[in-house]
Amino acid sequence: MSIDVGGQLGSFRVVLFKPTFSLECSVDDYAVGYAGDMHPPSKNDFVSLNLTGSSNYNNSKQWRRQSCWRKWNQLSRLQRNLLLLTVAVMLVCGIATYPSLTEHIRGLTVVMKEEVDPDLKPVVPKVLPEPDKQNQLHLSEPPSEKPRRVFHKRGPPGLNNRLPKKGNVSETQVEEKQQPAKKQHEEEGEKTLINWRGAMIEADQATEGGTAKEAEKVDDVKQENQLYKEPEANRLEAVREAFRHAWKGYKEFAWGQDELRPVSKSYGEWFGLGLTLIDALDTMWILNLKEEFEEAKTWVATELSFNKNVDVNLFESTIRILGGLLSTYHLTGDTLFLDKAKDIGTRLMPAFNTPSKIPYSDVNIGKGTAHPPRWTSDSTVAEVTSIQLEFRELSRLTQDSRYQAAVDEVMQKVHKLEGKQDGLVPMFINTNSGQFTHLGVFTLGARADSYYEYLLKQWIQGGKKETDLLDDYLHALEGVKKNLLKKSSPSSLTFVGELSHGQFSPKMDHLVCFLPGTLALGTHHGLPAEHLELAKQLMETCYQMYAQMETGLSPEIAHFNMHQGSIRDVEVKLADRHNLLRPETVESLFYLYRFTKDRKYQDWGWEILQNFNKYTKVSTGGYTSINNVRDIAYPSPRDKMESFFLGETLKYFYLLFSDDPDLVSLDKYVFNTEAHPLPIWPTAD
Repeated sequence: MSIDVGGQLGSFRVVLFKPTFSLECSVDDYAVGYAGDMHPPSKNDFVSLNLTGSSNYNNSKQWRRQSCWRKWNQLSRLQRNLLLLTVAVMLVCGIATYPSLTEHIRGLTVVMKEEVDPDLKPVVPKVLPEPDKQNQLHLSEPPSEKPRRVFHKRGPPGLNNRLPKKGNVSETQVEEKQQPAKKQHEEEGEKTLINWRGAMIEADQATEGGTAKEAEKVDDVKQENQLYKEPEANRLEAVREAFRHAWKGYKEFAWGQDELRPVSKSYGEWFGLGLTLIDALDTMWILNLKEEFEEAKTWVATELSFNKNVDVNLFESTIRILGGLLSTYHLTGDTLFLDKAKDIGTRLMPAFNTPSKIPYSDVNIGKGTAHPPRWTSDSTVAEVTSIQLEFRELSRLTQDSRYQAAVDEVMQKVHKLEGKQDGLVPMFINTNSGQFTHLGVFTLGARADSYYEYLLKQWIQGGKKETDLLDDYLHALEGVKKNLLKKSSPSSLTFVGELSHGQFSPKMDHLVCFLPGTLALGTHHGLPAEHLELAKQLMETCYQMYAQMETGLSPEIAHFNMHQGSIRDVEVKLADRHNLLRPETVESLFYLYRFTKDRKYQDWGWEILQNFNKYTKVSTGGYTSINNVRDIAYPSPRDKMESFFLGETLKYFYLLFSDDPDLVSLDKYVFNTEAHPLPIWPTAD
C-alpha cells in the first residue's frame, strides 16, 4: 500500500509493506538550501529512507486517529468550516424535530410569557385581551367547548398594548397552540386558570381536588342561566359599565379625536371634529353618566371649533354632529349645544349649491365650498334623503327657513323622479342632472337604506301631515313585499334580498335590520297591523344572523339559502364576515320590545351584549370591530371603534333593557338614523 502526498515544498510517497516501512522524499530544489553551500541542489534529487519495523501490520485505533487528524490538518480552513457548519445544522434539525423536547420548550415559553414584567416596553398583541375582571362573571367556558344553537350602516371607508399582567394570555393563537402547556399548568394547580379569551378565573373559586374542573363548568352554566334572566337593574348597569369601559379607552387614548383604535391604544381621524365625543353626548345623558357628560360638555365649550379647512361628508356630519348637538340641546336645555348646531348647520349649506339642488357629498366647512367625490358626480340616494330630520328641526329652532327649504326640495324632486320600481329607488342620483343613475339595482342595504326610514320618520316628525312622504313609504313597502321578500331553507326565515336588472339575489346586509323597528314604529303611529307581523318575522331573521354564527355576532352581509335540503339558512362569504359593532338589530329589538312587551327581545339583546363583551371588548378600554364572526379561536380585531357604537348601539341596548316607556317616549320623540332623538312637532306647527 502506498500514499502520495503533494505540497508546496515537494512531494512525499509512503510505501507500506507488511514487514517494513519505506519513505521516499522528493524535494523541490528551490525550496531547500544548505548551510554550507548556497548553490541549490539539482532538480529532482531524491532521498530514500528505509525503516525497519515490526513484522506485524499495525492497524490500531491510535494509528487510525493519528491518520484522521493528519488528514483533517491537511484540509483548508474553508473546508473545515463547511464541515463544522454541516454538523451544526444537522444537530439543530435533530433537536427541533424531537417532539418531547419541543413540547418542553413551548411549555417554557408559556411560563416566560406569564412572568414578564408588565412595565416592560409595550408590544402589539395579535388578539384583543378580554373584558376586565368585573365582567368575568358573564363568561362561561370557552366558546369552542360550548355548542351553539342550530337553527353601509354608515362609516368611513374602512399602537401598542402593554403586556398583560401575570396570569393573562394576550394572544389567542399562542393559547390555541399551547394546549399541552396549559393542561400541564392546570394539573400542577396553577394559581390562575386561563381561558382562551384572556379572562382570569382564580383557582380558589373552584372546587378543590380532582373534580375542580367539572365543578367550574357547572358553576359557569349556573351563572350564565342566572345572568340570562337578570333583572332590569342589572342589565341596565351592564350597559352603563360597557359605556364606561368604552369611554375609558376613548378618554385615555383618543380624547377629542374622531375614533378610538383600542387595540393599538391610539386614534383615527376622519374630519377632526371629535365625532365619538359628540355622538355620545345624549347617550351619556340618557344613561345618567353625569361625570362623563360634564367632562365632554367642557370639551365642547372650550375645544370644539368648526372653523377648520377640512372636507366633511354632508350626510355623516349631519346625522352625527348636527343631530347629536340638537338632541343634546333638547334633553338638557343647554343653549351651548344649540349654538354649536347652528354653526355646523350653516357651514354645511354650500353642499346644496348644485345645478339640480341635489347636494354634493362633501363640504369644506372652513372655506364654504362643496364638491362631489373625485371619482363621480353622483351622490347616494340614502345620503341626500337622510338629512331632512336634522335640517328641518334646525329651521324650527332658529326660525330660519332656509335649512328646511333646502332638504324639502330634495324630497320633492325624488318623489317625482322616474326610475323607481314599485316604490323602490336606485342607489345613486346625479348632482348635475338630478336624475337617478345605475338604474335597475334595488336594495334596502347600503346606499339606500335610510331613505325608506326617513320617509316614515319625517311624516311622524311633522305631525303626520305630509301625505306624499307617507304615500312613498307605503308604496315602497309594497315593492319590498313584491320584489325583495323571500323565505330561506330549512327554517323558512323571512328575509329581504336585492334585485339587479330583474335578477333576485338572496343577499341581505346587516343594515337592513333597521326595517323591523321601522315597521313596528309605523304600526305604533297608526299604520296597518300587518306591518307589525312582518316586523316580528324579520326580527327573528336578524336575530338568527347572530345566533347562527359561531361567535354569536352577525356578519356584515349574509346570503340566505333558498334550495330545498339546505343544512343551514345563513351562509357568509369570507369577505363579509366582519362585524363593525353595528346597532341596527339592537335598534329593532328596542322597538319590538317597547311595543309588544315580549321579553324574548330583551333576552336576545342580552345574548348579543354578552357576545360583544366576549369577542370585542379590549381590556385596556374600548371595543373593537372584528374581521371574522365565524372563528371563535381568533375573530381577528380590526382595531377600530366607530362612533356609532357609543352613539347608537349602547344607547339602544339601554333603552331595550329599560321598562320605562317614558324614557325617551316614542310619542314625543323620533330618532334620527344615528339614534339621536328629536322632538315630534306639536300639531300646531
